[in-house]
Amino acid sequence: MEHVKQVVESLNGPNGEPFHQRKWDAETMDLPIVEHAEQKRPSLQANAISKLIVQSSGQEQALYILQAATGMRISEALALETHHFTNAGRTIVVEQQVEKDAAKLVKYLKTAAAKRQVDLHPDIAEYLQRYTAGRTGLLFHTANNTPHLYSNLEDRWLTPRLIEMNLDEEGMGWHSLKRFRKTWLRGQRCLEDINNFWMAHKPQTMSEVYSHLHEDLQLRLDEAQRVGYGFALPAANIASVVPIVPKTPTKTATRKAA
Repeated sequence: MEHVKQVVESLNGPNGEPFHQRKWDAETMDLPIVEHAEQKRPSLQANAISKLIVQSSGQEQALYILQAATGMRISEALALETHHFTNAGRTIVVEQQVEKDAAKLVKYLKTAAAKRQVDLHPDIAEYLQRYTAGRTGLLFHTANNTPHLYSNLEDRWLTPRLIEMNLDEEGMGWHSLKRFRKTWLRGQRCLEDINNFWMAHKPQTMSEVYSHLHEDLQLRLDEAQRVGYGFALPAANIASVVPIVPKTPTKTATRKAA
């Protein structure tokens, strides 16, 4: 219904006024009541993500790590190319996605807020740098060098592993990794403006609209290191199931204390 409303409201008269002076009444239209508590929004736990990682390899393993450490939408993750990594691999520029039902890249994203930068913990950046060494173009691709369809990967990779771990349920798809990341960031008291920026959530309050914390790159990098990632990386990396906390105060801590 939200889409229908937007279509009807998009038609304007000569002076910009709405052409259809329509008032929507949910009760009169007998629309169903949305009970958020009853909606299926399962999230994976840290130990399950660590198990997914240790049981996989190659593109599959790298995708689990990227998803859980960034909270990117799967369509955005599958569209990443090597040139999207900046700041010595610590920052990902999100500017394109893979179409849902076609193996092609498109330059538009789901929302305006989705065009953003996502900063990585140094451990995650190191892992992805090793993964991308010697590669060009897409990080994740088929044997024909075309983008993966994420529904295919869910059927071939994620769902069978979740079934094996007795964790598969309605709604437990790629988005469960995004929910894990959002939950982890809030649990580590990540600065909310930066949290929303990384997760592509548009500002809701005037304070969030006026804030420009997301433009401070060093602050974002410091925050990415402080909050950590919450799961275990492969043995070749520094495995950590708790956030990395500096022993000495950082610039971020000093600013927050002030």
